[in-house]
Amino acid sequence: MVASRHEPALCRAARPGERLSSRAGASTPATGLATPLQFVKGIGPRRAEQLARKGLETVEDALYFVPLRHEDRTTFTPLKSIQPGQLATCTGVITAIGPPPPGRSRHPMTVMLRDDTGYATASFFNARYLARVLQRGQRLIVHGKVGRFRGQIVLQHPDWEIVESGDDERLHAGRLVPVYSTTEGLNPRVLRGIMGKLVEAYTADIEEILPADVLARQRLAGLVQALRDFHFPQTEEALAAARRRLAFDDFLFLQLGFAILKSRASRTRGLSIKPRGDLVTKLRASFPYELTGAQDRVWDEIRRDMAAPYPMHRLLQGDVGSGKTIVAAMAAVTAIEAGYQAAIMAPTEILSEQHFMTFRSLLEPLGVPVTLLTSSLGARERKARRAALAAGEIPCVVGTHALVQEGVEFRKLGLAVIDEQHRFGVGQRARLKSLGEQPDMLVMTATPIPRTLALTLHGDLDVSVIDELPPGRKPVVTRARTEGRRPQIYAFLREQIQAGRQAYIVYPLVEESETLDLKAATDMARHLAADVFPEFTVGLLHGRLKFDEKDEIMRRFKDGAVQILVSTTVIEVGIDVPNASVMLVEHAERFGLSQLHQLRGRVGRGPWTSYCILLTGARLSEEAQRRIDAMVATTDGFRIAEVDLEIRGPGDFFGTRQSGLPEFRVADLLRDGVILEAARREADQIVARDANLREPDHQRLRAGLLARWRGKIGLASVG
Repeated sequence: MVASRHEPALCRAARPGERLSSRAGASTPATGLATPLQFVKGIGPRRAEQLARKGLETVEDALYFVPLRHEDRTTFTPLKSIQPGQLATCTGVITAIGPPPPGRSRHPMTVMLRDDTGYATASFFNARYLARVLQRGQRLIVHGKVGRFRGQIVLQHPDWEIVESGDDERLHAGRLVPVYSTTEGLNPRVLRGIMGKLVEAYTADIEEILPADVLARQRLAGLVQALRDFHFPQTEEALAAARRRLAFDDFLFLQLGFAILKSRASRTRGLSIKPRGDLVTKLRASFPYELTGAQDRVWDEIRRDMAAPYPMHRLLQGDVGSGKTIVAAMAAVTAIEAGYQAAIMAPTEILSEQHFMTFRSLLEPLGVPVTLLTSSLGARERKARRAALAAGEIPCVVGTHALVQEGVEFRKLGLAVIDEQHRFGVGQRARLKSLGEQPDMLVMTATPIPRTLALTLHGDLDVSVIDELPPGRKPVVTRARTEGRRPQIYAFLREQIQAGRQAYIVYPLVEESETLDLKAATDMARHLAADVFPEFTVGLLHGRLKFDEKDEIMRRFKDGAVQILVSTTVIEVGIDVPNASVMLVEHAERFGLSQLHQLRGRVGRGPWTSYCILLTGARLSEEAQRRIDAMVATTDGFRIAEVDLEIRGPGDFFGTRQSGLPEFRVADLLRDGVILEAARREADQIVARDANLREPDHQRLRAGLLARWRGKIGLASVG
């Protein structure tokens, strides 16, 4: 979850871009925190318009517009001392400006700076406009990474600002200086000056929102002091205390919402699903293996939830190959034996088709029919299956978001299973839940989630973790190789296949170049079959094949009739071929870390040693190298997820901007796990005592909660 730099005011329930009635067409200024910025002395209409581009319309908006970072300008790094690799803040006078030669856009704009110790160069790419802005003799403050360009030490594309006479230098130098996200026409010093005036004039109007006992117990700074210190701290300690207080507020509002939802769910009457268990007994008897202890423990948790008279809201997570689908199938037949229907929703057609094949193979031998519902079905067939669902003739359906489109009805939905749930919007999950009368909800993910993120994304869910792989599983040996090793890789594949094993060769498939990538996979399958492995059968699997064609190829691979399966990422999840012992990933640098881990999970399912070979180009970006290094270093999915979170950041990790959850102003999941835990404990205590936040001490908390969640609190209860 990424910090929002322009979150609407704390106690104001307006949506982004929405004007409250007190502002709309305001011809007279409001007072205090609600004052429109155009009426603040020194801002005016033009500056107010620039600030509005950052989402800042009132004084209160601006006070919660937190800095990107603070620079320590008590001392500047001397220009002669800067070294490649360091992050430096320097100041100097411009002595020369060198625009790139005409027509040479790949050359940087260079600015020579001088201070008392010597000279240094700052380089700016794609910044010709600076030739119109900067002049010799101006003093600049620059902040950025020091590197080398053509053998010379340079500050590479640093942040910069011009030191102008007449500024209030107490704000801009000799202290910890806030650096804000700027917009066109609003340079950093001007924005900092505006913020300095607003903080000085208006923070005293801010009302404390936390109860006194929470402030004391958590040893938190007061809100007024925290806001002052987060903008213009006197010391690093004051900044840290301010950051901790504002991060606590971020987490508390999130966890309060979750605690209220859990409290509400525990009081809601649901379905009590507790049949004799004959179908589960038959299903377990059909497995060629015993369930692991972790599967048994998790199944017991789910079974108790389903039997209880209130709706189940449970997250089931575990590493690839840990057996989550088997547990979900046991839950499905439990609901079906009790006379209800079960629905399994997956985010893509490929994944829903794979789940359909799996559930069909598990349930149909028990006499339980399973159907598939996706948008690619013909209109007549889709209509027929919808009618059968509505009539209760289909006890189990697997599908995509087509399950929640208009026209889909269930006669008696008892269990909704959502796989890879982070790829669905909140509205889609709520729609599926609304198709029954308080059905049980089981949310699954094959992507292990670090605890802090689980508490953030799923704070209203009970969590079950399958933390044990089936017995006999060996860790997959993972190696990174470059193109020059291809002959040796092919020789290794031949050895493995001659020993009776099978192999996957996977190509990336990305939307921007889907046709090219598909052609590459098709051409490679033809080349391998004709020129490299003529003695073996090579199959090709990709997303554009019809369902029956995909089903046939996978059946032949599973039966051993195909030795090498060339595929796009359609085999990322849901495929179980124990005899496959090699996963070769072509262009591995183009895959995300969790995707690479999922692909690796397709092998290592038999009793023999299995291998994952990551074939990359010779030169990788820093981020790609980190992904490859992580894959080679560990097979632990939770560690992989932590590294992925570090690399991509929380917002990208699960698309949380689309999750419907409040955004954070200050909190950082990577840094603030301890604060999150503390906020969760306080939220649970507050809601246990006052479930609707009606007590006088909780009135401001209630207002803040409604503003942060913006009406989504009812939807978030489905995960």
